[in-house]
Amino acid sequence: RTVRVWLKRESGQYWPSIYHAMPSPCSCMSFNPETRRLSIGLDNGTISEFILSEDYNKMTLVKSYQAHQNRVMMILFVLEMEWVLSTGQDKHFTWHCSESGQRLGGYRTNAGACGLQFDVETRHVFVGDHSGQVTILKLEQESCSLVTTFKGHTGGVTALCWDPIQRVLFSGSSDHSIIMWDIGGRKGTAIELQGHNDKVQSLSYAHHTRQLISCGADGGIVVWNMDVERQETPEWLDSDSCQKCDQPFFWNFKQMWDSKKIGLRQHHCRKCGKAVCGKCSSKRSSIPLMGFEFEVRVCDSCHESITDEERAPTATFHDSKHNIVHVHFDATRGWLLTSGTDKVIKLWDMTPVVS
Repeated sequence: RTVRVWLKRESGQYWPSIYHAMPSPCSCMSFNPETRRLSIGLDNGTISEFILSEDYNKMTLVKSYQAHQNRVMMILFVLEMEWVLSTGQDKHFTWHCSESGQRLGGYRTNAGACGLQFDVETRHVFVGDHSGQVTILKLEQESCSLVTTFKGHTGGVTALCWDPIQRVLFSGSSDHSIIMWDIGGRKGTAIELQGHNDKVQSLSYAHHTRQLISCGADGGIVVWNMDVERQETPEWLDSDSCQKCDQPFFWNFKQMWDSKKIGLRQHHCRKCGKAVCGKCSSKRSSIPLMGFEFEVRVCDSCHESITDEERAPTATFHDSKHNIVHVHFDATRGWLLTSGTDKVIKLWDMTPVVS
């Protein structure tokens, strides 16, 4: 239930200057350095706003919003509009005026939402929920309208990251994958990135180098080079028999009877999407330009067509040595902060890999 502000002393060690107890466990926070406004979401659905003193030795409660019925999942403070955006486990997205404290509007989502991003220029808000859906809303001063929804994950959306320059949205999920949605190009392109062995917990973006930083519950920190021409993964094709050798799959009783052959298990080549049997897809390969940094199943003919240049990695992998829960990236200094289930906060200098 505590909020702490850590200051770096002359010794180089960090010590808490503020140790503030809250009435309910804290679930999320948002800090604006320009106004020193700290917004804290609580398990009881309240958002409490504080102003920190110039020397960061005191925090003063300004106002509280009863924003949700239960746990606040995510908060964004938008200085340009003086808005506080939030999502909760009560399946609601809400936004308040930070000057008056008045609720301006809300929208009911499919499920509790963990991902929240906002585009200041167009006033579009992106909400990712536990059903795996990303909802795009257009916000006015006191109303909102549904623009569209994206569904590409097989698990819940756990993190969103918006690039307002390239107009690209990244979504991370409990299905271990990341999807890059090309919104600005209006092509509807969705690029998959596979680099984690557990759920993706956080996404950050370095605009100046076009690098995406993803952190997962597996402790992995992955730095993706997004300044390469990536390819969409193909749709998996449906077939009753192997599209390479024509052997029937195990549910194709008619062909099994006619050919007097035992049905085989169906697989899919990750490069061409064809339905193939295990014998025709015995090889494995990484396909970094399709987002597969690990080796995946490919059919034998696709394996032969992949060159060594195409296997060159487009991401670097780093071990944080703790199960990451929350992340913050400071692009100006190139510092990454990770906190884990081990109750340890780690500060990383990312300039050797993000530069």
